[in-house]
Amino acid sequence: MNGDLNLYYTFYVVAKYQNITKASQELYVSQPSVTQAIHTLEKQIGATLFIRTKKGVVLTEEAKVLFKFVQEGITYIKNGEKKFQELMNLEEGTLKIGASTTVTQHVLLPYLKEFQNKYPNISISITNHLTTDLIKLLRNGSVDLLILNLPMKGQSDLEIKPFLTVHDILVVGDKYKELTTEKHIFSELLDKEFIFQKLPSNTRSFLNQWLVSEKIEIEPKFEVVSFNLVKDMTKIGMGIGYVTREFVADELFKKELYELEVSPSIPAREIGIVTLNKNIPSFAARAFIELIECSLANK
Repeated sequence: MNGDLNLYYTFYVVAKYQNITKASQELYVSQPSVTQAIHTLEKQIGATLFIRTKKGVVLTEEAKVLFKFVQEGITYIKNGEKKFQELMNLEEGTLKIGASTTVTQHVLLPYLKEFQNKYPNISISITNHLTTDLIKLLRNGSVDLLILNLPMKGQSDLEIKPFLTVHDILVVGDKYKELTTEKHIFSELLDKEFIFQKLPSNTRSFLNQWLVSEKIEIEPKFEVVSFNLVKDMTKIGMGIGYVTREFVADELFKKELYELEVSPSIPAREIGIVTLNKNIPSFAARAFIELIECSLANK
């Protein structure tokens, strides 16, 4: 492109008004500046663009063809600015979140409801996968942010912001309710049947790391993919389940599950927001992160 965009915009305004004076008023510059800009553009493209008349200026036949394309370009730019403003004002757009099914159900839903009430024109896309798959989706731009169980192994390209503390516990159903009458040394339970989530879930990884640190070895009888399946199998008496207290609060309240007291106790862990530290999140993603942070600050 021979001429810069400012010159073409001046050309567009002069052609629209067919008058140098009106064009200068529209552009907030002097008439000589407008005239100089037109002369510069004419010199760069090697042709005359306007013919002076008593009433003003008119386009040459060749310049009419150029004006048609410049007009379309200006329209596209204006439409682009308008669309960008709508996205910035959250009048439209898409929020793409990656999370496990469990985190979506037990952590995200209240925030999603609040976000949708506040920004009803934003579409929301939820992708449920294992953590390793979700990180790949974040890196290739398929999702804007992740809500994940922590801790995570060091990832130098990720920004991780913990925002919720949760507590993993052992639970039983009615069949083994007698185990809840006293506190147990963890090692005394090793002959029992356990129900754990499978690796590579972060929940199971956290448990395994803690067991190693305590020099405890457990071979669970049941290993399942779904947190809800761990919960349901425990409720019907198939063994001792490893769950997150905050995610089974309703079952504990209804006495469908019972918490076992064990020593040493399992340490707390966190749920966090994960983004790429080199990328600026979309307007919708930033608004969602701010909503979570504000909700926590007001509690």
